Amino acid sequence: MLQLLFIFAMNGNSLSPNTERLSQLKLIFPEIFVEDKIDWEKLKITLGEDVNLSNERYVLNWAGKSDAFRLMQKPTTRTLVPVPEESVNFDDTQNIFIEGDNLAVLKVLQKSYFGKVKMIYIDPPYNTGNDSFIYADRFAETKTEYQKRVGDKDEEGYMTGEGVFRKNSRENGQYHSNWLSMMMPRLFLARNLLRDDGVIFVSIDDNEVHNLRLLMNEIFGEENFVSNFLWKKKGTTSNVKGAQVSSLTDSTLCYRKTEKATIRPRIVEKHTRTYPFSDNIGNYRTTVIEKKDSGSYRRDSMKYKIMGHFPREGKRWQIGIDTAMDLEVKKRFLWDGEKIILKIYDFEDGDTASARPNLLFNHGTTDSAANELFELFGMKELFDNPKPTELIKELVEIIVYQDDIVLDFFAGSATTAHAVMQLNKEDGGNRRYILVQIPEICDEKSEAFKAGYSTIADIAKERIRRAGQKIHEQMEEENRKRKMQLDFNDGKNKPINIDTGFKVFRLAESNFKQWRQPENYSAEALAKQLELFVDPVAEHATLQNMVFELILKSGKDLNVSIESCNGYHIIDGNELALILEKVDEQIITEVLSKQPKKVIALDRIFKGNDQLKTNTALQMKDAGVEFKTI
Repeated sequence: MLQLLFIFAMNGNSLSPNTERLSQLKLIFPEIFVEDKIDWEKLKITLGEDVNLSNERYVLNWAGKSDAFRLMQKPTTRTLVPVPEESVNFDDTQNIFIEGDNLAVLKVLQKSYFGKVKMIYIDPPYNTGNDSFIYADRFAETKTEYQKRVGDKDEEGYMTGEGVFRKNSRENGQYHSNWLSMMMPRLFLARNLLRDDGVIFVSIDDNEVHNLRLLMNEIFGEENFVSNFLWKKKGTTSNVKGAQVSSLTDSTLCYRKTEKATIRPRIVEKHTRTYPFSDNIGNYRTTVIEKKDSGSYRRDSMKYKIMGHFPREGKRWQIGIDTAMDLEVKKRFLWDGEKIILKIYDFEDGDTASARPNLLFNHGTTDSAANELFELFGMKELFDNPKPTELIKELVEIIVYQDDIVLDFFAGSATTAHAVMQLNKEDGGNRRYILVQIPEICDEKSEAFKAGYSTIADIAKERIRRAGQKIHEQMEEENRKRKMQLDFNDGKNKPINIDTGFKVFRLAESNFKQWRQPENYSAEALAKQLELFVDPVAEHATLQNMVFELILKSGKDLNVSIESCNGYHIIDGNELALILEKVDEQIITEVLSKQPKKVIALDRIFKGNDQLKTNTALQMKDAGVEFKTI
């Protein structure tokens, strides 16, 4: 009760006469409080009143859920613009880093990456009470009021973003609801991007693991729950003031898209085993052939005599009676005075597969993650609570094959990119990543800000550059050694070359003007709005930015091939042609010679030449080419 009174006192308000009464009521009836507010129906039920819950069913619900659904379903007109100057090897790399609000970015990626991602890993805000994250609060106010309040309008009065960072403190009346409203639309959109054999991993701690599992059951289906992987994040307990139990683990919930997704089994390779015993047949190892005999494992048919002995109390054999009798004839069993053991000879042994454990106890810690950043940047406390590459590598390795895409839309310090590149170096794979990070401003008092990093996204990009350079140097040294050995192994030791570059894109307004509903419906206002669309290209638009926007809106991915020609671009072989700069009969003839399936042209480049535009449309139709002007 004292703790509850302290919380009331710390929220900036004086204690009211009801404060103590509410705290006493919470001690007596904790079940009637939801986010520190009384649920009056639950109170009536608790007091024995006959309450008819007409909508009673098993469901996860929270304040603002319907608004979060509407936010998810609202389309975006925004796009991604390339930033080559912040990239590494922009023209050749297949890796992507996107700077922007992940909700809007996930919407932008829907058409181009629908069903293409093999694995998603995210490490979202844990909702500890000190997190700041984007959520649309005060749903009751009008859109105009909200936009004015958050100051999220441009000079023309149009909204420039979907929300702002706000601290979600425990004193907030919708503490859990705000977090769920933030997570739900992002998880729904993320599911669309997964392949049918894809999985998603979400790291979380005890603050929201219960709500997250219910939420993911709703989005992915309870039947698609795979596991709760427990990561041992530190080796010793911490002395947090007031804590009675120190948490040493975090959870990583794993869900699959469909039953087609499979977790790679744990393989014990033969060459890692030893065979310490020998007889006249050969070298062998031993193994126990008993297993637990209780609950669902109980099988009386697996309790028979081997070498005159039944299995021990509470145990049963792991092999059937026919197999056991055959092995007994071959003298493959031993009695060690307590139990039966089986000989396994080296010449008959092989690799074995088993279910993967959900305990991740030897895959880095918070300390090793901080040390990784220190090795790259030479400074401590650069980033709060980063994940170690060893952890992400393990998750990637058990699901992602050598040419698959990994998505992380809470990129943080870019551990996922580092882990993917490191794993590719180790096995020669070609896994690709897409990272998304909002340019969250670094605290001016932070070490990162003092070192010149303005945003979290800046830290992430620099981490990828430095990690990529380090891996590249390591590869060069290893390839140098391989080259020296080529003459001695018939060329089998080939050099390894992996992709350590990345393309940077930034979330931005569309390069094309968007229709804005006039605030009043006068003929003058409508005429003014129509006048803006004589030329649909926005003033800030550039040729390169328009090309990438049309690529995305045509359903092509960001790594598609782009051939720049004289006045036009050929996209993805002959899938699409873009005519955006100029047009004449020669250009039309050249474009048609490429046999594109679709052509998009800016209407303004015809400059009132209706005859050329009409002839172009007819030529395209005769050639079976879909033609569209904008």
